[in-house]
Amino acid sequence: MTMAVVSIIVLVALFAATTIRGFDLGLAALSAAFLLGLAAGVPVDEVTAFFPADFFVLIVGVTAMFAAAQLNGTLDWLLDLLLKLVGGRLVLVALVPFVVGAVLTAIGTLPAAATAIVAPIALGLAARYRFSPLLAAVLGITGIISGLLSPLAVYGVTARELSTKLGIALPGSAPVTFLLGGLLTGVAVCAACLLIGMRTGAVPRGRATAATPDATAPDATAPDVPPGTPAPDGGAEPRTALATVVAAPSGSRTARTLTVGCLLAVVVLSVGFDMNVGYLGLTAALVLALALRSEPGEIVARIPWGVVLLIGGLLTYVGLMQHLGAFEQLSNLLRIEASPALSLLLLCYIAGVTSFAASSIAVFVTAMPLLPPLVEAGVSPVGAVLALALASVLVDINPLGITGGLILSAAEPAARPRLFRQLLTYGLVSIVVAPFLAWLAFSGW
Repeated sequence: MTMAVVSIIVLVALFAATTIRGFDLGLAALSAAFLLGLAAGVPVDEVTAFFPADFFVLIVGVTAMFAAAQLNGTLDWLLDLLLKLVGGRLVLVALVPFVVGAVLTAIGTLPAAATAIVAPIALGLAARYRFSPLLAAVLGITGIISGLLSPLAVYGVTARELSTKLGIALPGSAPVTFLLGGLLTGVAVCAACLLIGMRTGAVPRGRATAATPDATAPDATAPDVPPGTPAPDGGAEPRTALATVVAAPSGSRTARTLTVGCLLAVVVLSVGFDMNVGYLGLTAALVLALALRSEPGEIVARIPWGVVLLIGGLLTYVGLMQHLGAFEQLSNLLRIEASPALSLLLLCYIAGVTSFAASSIAVFVTAMPLLPPLVEAGVSPVGAVLALALASVLVDINPLGITGGLILSAAEPAARPRLFRQLLTYGLVSIVVAPFLAWLAFSGW
């Protein structure tokens, strides 16, 4: 048995072990890379060189910038503004989580961080206005998925960077195509959910009265849930979000103006002048921290280091696998002769099934090295990347991953058992349907 085959078996074992309580995939991937390198005779310095320093800067920079915006109240102010714009119309209230999720990820917020913000909003609105918690959660997470492939988002940047490293030639229009593909997918799922919700009564019709906290409403501050924390089984009632969104401190006008200016500067410089988003985010976070005199360590403490470790560890291990020739062997196994399109469909299903309980970004990063042979065989490079990315993320709405844990933790205790079953059913159905629809809709783009 070659070391390439061993590396594949170890990778499968790593993903399977994510079902074990207390298992950390990022730590395990780094450890596995070290041990596999020793067994394969690869020097430790070479293994360390596979660590993705560019992704580290990207994630830390972007999340530090949004941590600063959240600490000074600007994000709360922006969310408050969004809620006021709907004018009390219940259908539009149901759409607020979708819009908030799409905006957050489109401008660069990590999916886990966006979910931590959107889930309490969605579940809080559902409890206050008496519409389905499942519908609220699906709309919120679908919004997050809609913006994941924007030029500023981690998925969009990852897709472009990995395509370049793997030799997949993307046209100059690829960033816009990725964004449009994500938005079209999100809008289609959102429209279907709203149509079903309005016909079944899951979304009430008419206008809502003014949102004011009541004595029976849960405490309204959003939970500070780190990525990967499972939903609590009992204990204190979770803190949902509506009153927070309506009444949260919005910071001073000076802080808001400076923060919005920094966000716009990062968008303009990164999109218009092709400057590095990660370093721009780090610079913006530093400017905000110094100008607004933030408490030392507050911004750094809000960076999701678990996600940084996860992506860094997996990409280090994947780099070693490429060095050992594992992906070349996998490509040969997955290739369906004379039908690269069906090979892409099979890869989409593998990504979807694996993403059900594992990190979608980790699965996407792991599966991307399998695309070059399919592109060489005639599959559209933009369509292949887009189909694989959407197949990986559309199964995220289930209770077994980070997203599901954050949704359940934001729900009222009495609603959790039923919501768990609904999320599980939705997730299992999405495994069957989502990869095929992503492949059918986008593989030819």
